[in-house]
This record gives sequence, C-alpha cells and structure tokens, in this order.
Amino acid sequence: MLSSLFQEKEVQKVEYARLKGEDPAKGELAEVYAAIKTIPGQAGVKSMDIEYGSTIYANKPGDGSAREQAASCQRVLGALANITQEYATKRYRSNCMNWGMIPFHLKGEPNFEVGDYVYVPGIRKALDDNALGSIKAYVIKGGKVEEIELYIQDMTENERTIVKAGCLINFNRDKKK
Repeated sequence: MLSSLFQEKEVQKVEYARLKGEDPAKGELAEVYAAIKTIPGQAGVKSMDIEYGSTIYANKPGDGSAREQAASCQRVLGALANITQEYATKRYRSNCMNWGMIPFHLKGEPNFEVGDYVYVPGIRKALDDNALGSIKAYVIKGGKVEEIELYIQDMTENERTIVKAGCLINFNRDKKK
C-alpha cells in the first residue's frame, strides 16, 4: 500500500489510472518508486502492484458527527487508511474498517506532513497472518526514506476480511457467492 498525505481527488485519479493499466511511476511518483526500490527487500517491487490511496493522520479522530460520516467520505475520495495515536470512539474505528480502511496506530511521534508518502509493504500478509502488533512502514519525502512503526489494535477475522474486501458491502456480497 502506498498512501499519500495530500489531495484525495488527485490520489484517486492516480489509482483509477493504475487500475486501467497505466503505470503510475511517472512524474512526481517516479522519484517515490525509485526510493521504494532502495528499501531492503523492495528492489523487485512493481509500481503496478502497489495500491495507491490517501490517508489522514490525527491524534484522536472520530469525535462527534465525524464518527458517522468521515470514514465514508474519506473512502469515497480514495482513502486506504487512517493513522492515529488513538481513536476517539470504537464506532469510528469500526466505521473505518467497514469502509475498507486500515485503522493504523503510530508508535512514536509523526515525522510526516501533508504531501509526504507512506509506503506500507506486505500489509495484506500482515492482515492474513493477524501479525498486526508491529508493522514497518516508510515515509518518503524528497527522495529520502525513513522507517516508521505502525500497529493495528486487535481485529476480528471478519474485520480483517472486510478490510481486504474493500468494504462491508463487498464482504457481504462475497459471502453470498
């Protein structure tokens, strides 16, 4: 998963183009993919195999009316994850997962800002293996890579499957097959 911390609509356009077969590793993203290839174990990663979406960082998201609408609005605009210190409510965290977004927590203080990229290799395998206690991720800015550590609080098997399916609607549709 490759997430950017900037303009959701632009991020969404890049992901739609990738899904249509257009290689996103051009322009600004060429530098990002070059940086990814310097990460140990990522030299062979293909730009077409990395999902591209936006994310938000907040100290404690999901308070008030945000817990009901924010997750759906983020996902519609191409969000793949939230990164936080803690969630304000269990309901908001559940809404994120029901919309197919990963509810990350950040260990330590954030060292990224709007416009930086966060690369999280192997997240599907971590979800498959329920290995969510320590997830290596990388902040990419200006062609430089810095490792950060994320984690996900306990998720049920259904919650992990919902996130991998893309949302609760897809999960329920797939169960009927």
